[in-house]
Amino acid sequence: MMKRLLLFLLIFSPVWTLAQTEDKAEGIKNSADYIWGQGYGSTVSEADKEALANLMSKISVQVESDFMIDEREVNTATGNDAQSTVQNVVRTYSQGTLKNTRSVIVSEAPTAAVIRYIKRTELEKVFEERKDMVEYYVMSARSAEKAGRIDAALRQFYWASCMLKSLQNPGSVKLTIDGMKVPAAMWIPEQIRNILSQIKCEVTKIEGQEVTLLFTYQGKPVTSLDFHYWDGLNYSNIFSAKDGIMQVEMRPGAPTNKFNIQYEYEFKSQMRQDPELEQVMHIFNTVNYKEATVTVNSGNKSEQKQAQATLQTAVSDMAVATHAVQVAQPKPFLKTVEQVVDAIKQKNYESVKDLFTDGGYEMFDKLVHYGNASLIGNPNLQFYQLGDRTICRSVPMKFTFKNNKRSFVEDVTFTFNKDEKIESVAFGLDKTARDDIFQRDTPWSEDVRMQLATFLENYKTAFALKRLDYIKSIFDDDAIIIVGHVTKHANKKGENQQYIDNDMVKYTRLDKTTYLKNLERSFGSNEFINIRFTDNDIKKMGKGADTFGILIHQDYYSSSYGDTGYLFLMVDMNDMDAPVIKVRTWQPNRDSKWNGNFERDDPYYGLIYGGNFD
Repeated sequence: MMKRLLLFLLIFSPVWTLAQTEDKAEGIKNSADYIWGQGYGSTVSEADKEALANLMSKISVQVESDFMIDEREVNTATGNDAQSTVQNVVRTYSQGTLKNTRSVIVSEAPTAAVIRYIKRTELEKVFEERKDMVEYYVMSARSAEKAGRIDAALRQFYWASCMLKSLQNPGSVKLTIDGMKVPAAMWIPEQIRNILSQIKCEVTKIEGQEVTLLFTYQGKPVTSLDFHYWDGLNYSNIFSAKDGIMQVEMRPGAPTNKFNIQYEYEFKSQMRQDPELEQVMHIFNTVNYKEATVTVNSGNKSEQKQAQATLQTAVSDMAVATHAVQVAQPKPFLKTVEQVVDAIKQKNYESVKDLFTDGGYEMFDKLVHYGNASLIGNPNLQFYQLGDRTICRSVPMKFTFKNNKRSFVEDVTFTFNKDEKIESVAFGLDKTARDDIFQRDTPWSEDVRMQLATFLENYKTAFALKRLDYIKSIFDDDAIIIVGHVTKHANKKGENQQYIDNDMVKYTRLDKTTYLKNLERSFGSNEFINIRFTDNDIKKMGKGADTFGILIHQDYYSSSYGDTGYLFLMVDMNDMDAPVIKVRTWQPNRDSKWNGNFERDDPYYGLIYGGNFD
């Protein structure tokens, strides 16, 4: 009897399932509760794509009367008018925001048919999530502004203003700022203007056609800032000031005492990480802020001297590590670094080869050839103890590249081994990240603080210098490595695994070998890679063992790509000489569905993190 039942199910179940599917599809089509679209294709994927497009078209018709579009803001150069703009804006939601749509496969390939549908009551949630994204950008911008990351503040405010235009009624959106409700459409542009108007650029030194600049915001050196300058013929590609410092070079014969600067606020290259934002940007006109273009005057000698003093203070601050043990007798190390600095000035690198270990000199050689390296300011060197090693902080340098896409400032640190030879060089953290480690009130020892800073500096430098061997050495063979971005709500799996194997994250989980192969390809295809770390949040795991969770904001730049996001590393630091990464994951944005019960100014609001870190 059982065998007959199984045979019956095997024969008739597909027919029964198909009948059920057809009934469900007809029920959706005939119900006033749903908006639906149907698509056909030779594959289910093809049919689903057409069904989604059909659904989006119907949603456009449904919500068109509720949209308030300012036609003055529409990019008519692309052929848009008010009606097509609504349709195009709705289509921007097709990149993954419509998480609450469902599909029914009516028939399989090769004559596939799919229905995509959404409850009418769910439409409001779709637009609410876009509003959440606006609020997220605003929150991030305000946080960045407080930290002096002016590039990030401008970027996030501008992106918020772009996303705001894609809401149904932008004029009705209110933000809660310091307990007060403010109209977003007026408040956000005003913040951009305020920030731009409070940036001050001063000339500190002119040598030939080289001009050293100091950038301050509200009287303090900026942590980071991107800009273009007029070199006498054209505007340059992006220059990135770090801790207030940058140096520019004018064309022969061009004036050095007066020229224009344009502050970057759009960050189009980084928009590619968010297809929805990028599409919205194409629909609406770019907003031109007159405050973004300023004229820089060299000032008189007295003004330059005062600016130089401020710059020198910024340079000195790069070297200071509070809560770290200073070396009692730094003279031999000081002499070595001074020789290295002279070699860099004269570009006679071989002359100091014997001051390095073989591995150290290989890193140094890569560093001075990482773009055209030059020194900025007069370094105020400080020497700190880490076990039997000595760490020198730091020498400010500028790096430019052949294709001149971007120029960076980095403060370079040197690590000496017990034989007083330089075994390692690295790019230092910026002031915000340094202060998070060295000035934070925690029970960590001086060694632990220096170890954390040194690890993060070596990590970011390994990408810049394309040190695949080092990256291989610091990843555990069984490390959890996740690349990708958040698209759906994450369901917790456990205290240590809430960011693994959940239905609400679109990610690629890679093994160590695959991750390294991908890195090798990236290293080979890019002239430069530069990583900037800010806004650390570091917590110790459990008690006793030195395993740390590092949640850190990362800006990633390369000659072909740029993005910004949040990096999480779980690092075993029990062996000072051999830190091991157990978990590495990355997400581009905060997602309110993750830890949304936290306050918005909490560092873990909307982010993946190790829940058992305390």
